[in-house]
Amino acid sequence: MRPSACLMLAAGLLAGGLSVALAPAASARELLMFERKGCAYCLKFDHDVAPIYEKTDEGQRAPLRRVDLSDGTPGDVMLAAPVRFTPTFVLVDEGREVGRITGYASDEAFWGLLGSMQDTMTDRMAGARP
Repeated sequence: MRPSACLMLAAGLLAGGLSVALAPAASARELLMFERKGCAYCLKFDHDVAPIYEKTDEGQRAPLRRVDLSDGTPGDVMLAAPVRFTPTFVLVDEGREVGRITGYASDEAFWGLLGSMQDTMTDRMAGARP
């Protein structure tokens, strides 16, 4: 095998290994959206909220990670209870569920519930400090 071919093969293997190592994992705080193909309320969320979510304060504090419900719960997350309905939004901190919104009715309800969960979490963290 030519040296350049070996170099390219090694680079490809290294890149492949890095992509596995950089696979999504539970961050300090994130919002998991459990969804399912054909879910009408997931599509409504995608229309109403998804285009702006990452630009909001809430989105900055808890980035959105989508999870297909048929794939099961990600291995890096500990849920308080199984997810059965879509969409279900699970607020996760350090890999553990700290809050949940089951269903999606409107953007007003979503923002209100998410803001309340994040505020409650912030209050708990402030109370835990010495």
